[in-house]
Amino acid sequence: MMRKFLLAAAVLALLSGCGKSRRTKVVSIDGSSTVYPITEAVAEEFQKDNPDIKVTVGISGTGGGFKKFCRGETDINDASRPIKPTELELCKKNGIEFYELPIGYDAITVVVNPDNTWVDYLTVEELRKIWAPESQGKITKWSQIREGWPDKEIHLYGPGVDSGTFDYFTKAIVGKEGASRGDYTSSEDDNVLVQGVASDKYALGYFGLAYYLENKDKLKAVPIDGGNGPVMPTVENVVSGKYVPLSRPLFIYVNKKSYETKPYVKKFVDYYLTNVKNLIRDVGYVELPDEAYELDKKRLEAKRTGSVFSGGAQVGVKITDILKLEEK
Repeated sequence: MMRKFLLAAAVLALLSGCGKSRRTKVVSIDGSSTVYPITEAVAEEFQKDNPDIKVTVGISGTGGGFKKFCRGETDINDASRPIKPTELELCKKNGIEFYELPIGYDAITVVVNPDNTWVDYLTVEELRKIWAPESQGKITKWSQIREGWPDKEIHLYGPGVDSGTFDYFTKAIVGKEGASRGDYTSSEDDNVLVQGVASDKYALGYFGLAYYLENKDKLKAVPIDGGNGPVMPTVENVVSGKYVPLSRPLFIYVNKKSYETKPYVKKFVDYYLTNVKNLIRDVGYVELPDEAYELDKKRLEAKRTGSVFSGGAQVGVKITDILKLEEK
């Protein structure tokens, strides 16, 4: 009886250990709400073939994600802008080396409520007038933006200050990263912004293209005139380079130690770079040229860490050209 009991206990212990081993195969990801749909799509496909590996994807915003990443709390950070110098310092302070991997393009989309019948397009100058810090408390009505528009209060929705979308938009539109009026409804969760604009006739907001495409029945996208006439935020206009200045690169940052010491993290990242180009349009973004993904893979093979793009939001960046510079 005792021998049977000991044998049963040993089997249970073994099974328990195996379960624990399976449970510890977790790829932890946080960061950009813009990049989230891409990473989530890749993770879902990856886990179909790798059910023993769990991929968790959080949304803390690019900046919030970098805080965790540079403390060594996550394996990967989704980012809708390059890493900032202050974040580089935090990573360095904590001994975190990383791989910087561009994975796609986005078009920041300005939206209004479908019942808004007066906005046919907006110029960069008009957007600056709406969002500039000095507009707070002064530019409060639609009639102040363009003559003939209703004398009704404008209600603004946008990303929070930890968002890479916030950083890029303020740099591209206002001219300085982080320069924005503060009297607007903010959230790191783009779904909150979607619901805000969708329920308010006098609202205006901005976020990544994927969230607009997913909610086209609730929102109206606004063409942006960057100097050559109004252009809609579409995949085609991003590819052609017509949608300026609100097209921007998207990234994942990978902890070097995680990639080298956790085989399941390496497996996921390698899968990501091979398959993202086939999934990215399904969620509303634009794939890079094949050459760019090959350069990403070469960076990993060569163990080339650090940032080529560091400095935060950069308007008009050409990914393949910059990566090529590093190859020389």
